Parts: sequence; C-alpha cells; structure tokens
Amino acid sequence: MSADTASGPTQDQVEILEYNFNKVNKHPDPTTLCLIAAEAGLSEEETQKWFKQRLAQWRQSEGLPSECRSVTD
Repeated sequence: MSADTASGPTQDQVEILEYNFNKVNKHPDPTTLCLIAAEAGLSEEETQKWFKQRLAQWRQSEGLPSECRSVTD
C-alpha cells in the first residue's frame, strides 16, 4: 500500500466516491466498481471496502441493519 492510501482516500477521491454512491449506485457491479476505482485513482479492493463501509453508515443513518443486502432480506 502506498503512502497516499495508507490514511484513506484523499478529499478529491472521497468526492468521487460520494458522488457515485449518492447519484449512481449504492451497490455497484464489478464493472462499475472498476470504473469508479479508475476514476478515483484507487484499487478495486480499496473502492469496494469504501463502498461497504459507506453503505453500512448509510443504512445506520436510515435506521436499517448495517449488514443486510436489501430491505426485503
């Protein structure tokens, strides 16, 4: 892991991730995840981890269980 990503994404990277989370898709498929990672300059693993953590935060803020995949689970 490089020094840039050791402390997490930069503010610019977070803005790209947040935009995609809020406006595009909270559950990106592997192809979309790859494109978001490339746009943000992060690895797919880092991007996937960020989305997983952000989704848990979002679900908590909505009063939903943090681990469920959908409302119908």
